[in-house]
Amino acid sequence: MKLLSRIKNSKIGSSIQYSIKPRKVKFEWKDTPIDWIPSQPFISYFINEINMILPAGEFWFCRLYNKVLPQITDEKLKEDVRAFIRQEAMHAQAHSSANNEYLSVRNIDIERNLKLMDLLFTKVLADKPLSFIPVSGRLEHEWDLFRLGIIATVEHMTCVLGKYVLYNKKWAELGADANMLDLVKWHGAEEIEHRTVAFDLYRHLGGGYISRYYQSILVIAAVMGLWVDGAAHIMGQDPRFADKKPALYKPWIWREWGRIAQTDNRLMPHPLWLISQQLGYLMPWYDPVHEAKTEDAIAYLDNSPAAKRALLKVA
Repeated sequence: MKLLSRIKNSKIGSSIQYSIKPRKVKFEWKDTPIDWIPSQPFISYFINEINMILPAGEFWFCRLYNKVLPQITDEKLKEDVRAFIRQEAMHAQAHSSANNEYLSVRNIDIERNLKLMDLLFTKVLADKPLSFIPVSGRLEHEWDLFRLGIIATVEHMTCVLGKYVLYNKKWAELGADANMLDLVKWHGAEEIEHRTVAFDLYRHLGGGYISRYYQSILVIAAVMGLWVDGAAHIMGQDPRFADKKPALYKPWIWREWGRIAQTDNRLMPHPLWLISQQLGYLMPWYDPVHEAKTEDAIAYLDNSPAAKRALLKVA
């Protein structure tokens, strides 16, 4: 009985043996065209919207993780979380540079999309929701745990997308811009490298199994809705799509996404495929360690042009 009690009360710690490595990278955008995948404006805009979705969310990850850092009792997990924070902050900076130095200077209005993301992560999901709802005591822990569960669910999805972009060869075959290709593959590889951290932290601080179901519904609906809505907004500024008037609530953009993905799923992941990938996360035996191969991610990161430039700068 005592042994069972100790097992029940023991906290889950880090599930990896290796150390996560933050990399300070910089991307140059002056030569990157709007259609960074030649002759594929829909896909180019769709991927470009990720630059607007990610920075506010990743800085929010960092703020919340710094808040709960003192509660972590497993030293290896604490090391993982610190490295995760540094990687996520770098991701946010890299995608922000794409917004400011690539999209804005090419007369793409991104302010509306950025303000929406800022509202979500600095107001709705803030420590004090909507800036006026008080959260304290036990409720504060539950609110933190709910948000940590959202991050764990998002990180499962980013691991899935990380695998997709890391192994994608089609974009390069079509002559994709090397700089943008490196950004998405570098980011995808680091998502694979730190794929265990959010789930380990969530469980370490008391996150349960059943909550994965409603968190998955919220995350899938939010991510896909924000992605399509944001892509439609920047796509609608291009005269080539003027007659389509793309919008979240109009069928065209969803049909076009599905059509392109069904024609060749190496061009874009199908929306139904993305939803299906969440099923593994809902299994009681889910373990992010088995979701991807760390060695493949490290192999790319060791050869990423941006990561190599960062190493040379340090040297």
